[in-house]
Amino acid sequence: MSSNGFHPRELSLLHRLTTPERIQRFLDDLAYNKETAGPTSRSPRRVLRDRTAQCLEGALFGAAALRVQGFEPLLLDLEAVRDDDHVLALFRQRGCWGAVAKSNYAGLRFREPVYRSLRELAMSYFEHYYNPDGEKTLRTYSRPVNLRRFDRIDWMTADQDLWPISDYLFAIPHTPLLTSGIVRNLNRMDARLMAAGRVGSV
Repeated sequence: MSSNGFHPRELSLLHRLTTPERIQRFLDDLAYNKETAGPTSRSPRRVLRDRTAQCLEGALFGAAALRVQGFEPLLLDLEAVRDDDHVLALFRQRGCWGAVAKSNYAGLRFREPVYRSLRELAMSYFEHYYNPDGEKTLRTYSRPVNLRRFDRIDWMTADQDLWPISDYLFAIPHTPLLTSGIVRNLNRMDARLMAAGRVGSV
């Protein structure tokens, strides 16, 4: 075994993902895990092996790949109503936040490191975060979670599903992005923007 628990071949691939943008391109090229056989929470090793990932699995892989490049392995949870949550792998450069993410929606993926606060970063996803009924559904965001706290369960290389991480993200406090008055006056999604967000989805 090599550092971080990865085998040399796995680590060689991760070392080639030298920037957050390259990590994002790798995630974009993976098949989207539709979980047709039931929910999964694959480790980064299993993502490499199976070449598929859904939102949480993509964020875990992104965090592991960023860690190999010297970043802290950070996740941020975006919480929605009448919709699925979305999880980002965070990174920081020159004092600004960016993100790597896996999604079937084009607008919920990569963010350049230009956001001075986590609220700014979270709000950048708002207009692209909607359900099939056209409702804008993003409501809250979590604090950054450093995955070092889960090193004890070998989160980067585990064969078992990583439900403790999912449960932790669900349980921690989240900060509201909108007031109740703003929520009451939200408009439905523009049909063209909805269609654009689904480009390339499977």
